[in-house]
Amino acid sequence: MISVGITGQPGFVGSHLYNYLGLQKDIERIPCDDAFFQDEAALRHFVRQCDVIVHLAAMNRHPDMQVIYDTNVRLVRQLIAAMESENVTPHVLFSSSTQEDKDNLYGASKREGRRLLDEWAERSGGKFTGLVIPNVFGPFGRPNYNSMVATFCHKLTHEEIPEVLVDSSVKLIYVGDLCREIFTVIAGTITDNPYYVPHNAEKKVTEIIALLMKYKEQYYDMGIVPYIADSFEQSLFNTFVCYIDHQKYYPRQLKLNTDVRGSFVETIKLDHTGGQVSFSTTHPGITRGNHYHTRKFERFAVIKGKARLQLRRIGGNEVLNFDIDADVCPGYVDMPVWYTHNITNTGNDTVYTIFWINEFYNPEDGDTYFENV
Repeated sequence: MISVGITGQPGFVGSHLYNYLGLQKDIERIPCDDAFFQDEAALRHFVRQCDVIVHLAAMNRHPDMQVIYDTNVRLVRQLIAAMESENVTPHVLFSSSTQEDKDNLYGASKREGRRLLDEWAERSGGKFTGLVIPNVFGPFGRPNYNSMVATFCHKLTHEEIPEVLVDSSVKLIYVGDLCREIFTVIAGTITDNPYYVPHNAEKKVTEIIALLMKYKEQYYDMGIVPYIADSFEQSLFNTFVCYIDHQKYYPRQLKLNTDVRGSFVETIKLDHTGGQVSFSTTHPGITRGNHYHTRKFERFAVIKGKARLQLRRIGGNEVLNFDIDADVCPGYVDMPVWYTHNITNTGNDTVYTIFWINEFYNPEDGDTYFENV
């Protein structure tokens, strides 16, 4: 069992890392409160319990850059003083930044913090790993503080327009992936010092905004789940969604179409190859469908009631019958192209059906044609 404490635990990366470590075997999390840095006895008690300390506590933004430098260096010195007072040598991981190489006081504070902890490890016989981390993004980051991604997501989901001050190329890592990288260091899989944490992607600022604008227009405004090209875009989309004010935004209304047959409603539509998912109710004795597609692939899933699904290949006479009693066991039938198909409620109660259809085709080509089974 490895006991791990995280300074800056309530913060953006700290809270994600604390939750991530809670899912790992043989890890005991030692709680850390920011107030420990105002209470020497509490800080000393904290370091005494830890086999590993991940030092994330730092100031990222302040109108006076000197305050950032002084605060960050002070926090490192306080941590070292507490460990030396207790004569303990936990493995210390320090979150530095790629801004170390830049001419600003924030980067200078990270360089100095890493130097001080290197010296502590050398004179005490302790173990130290400096983590040089690219720009971190993910759910729950503070806008105008933790990352530009947080700021852009907040603005787009609160009817504001993001601004591009400098269209530079930015190296990015998703906070969940950063937590995994930190865990590999804790577990001893990675022993480099410093350890240059690899980035997930390198994007220009305008490229990031373009993706977020797509999510805003398709998902936020229209309810369409956007096409996700890779794991980076998945992480970016998940981040965007977390900045929506769910209390105000949901529930969303669906368009309900009702006639003598029952009702039909589209529940979700996915961009690109994802298609769409719909839901219907069908009254007893009613038949839906009697059409075929030349491009679309479709699935009917009966989840309540009794139904018969029928298919017939266009140009042929053989009718395929599939009876489903969803009250016993739900089931589905897929509709190949060039097969006319229908569904009939064969029971005494309303049939509930979920439809999924792949819409990766050009609507101008035409696709749906009516012909009885």
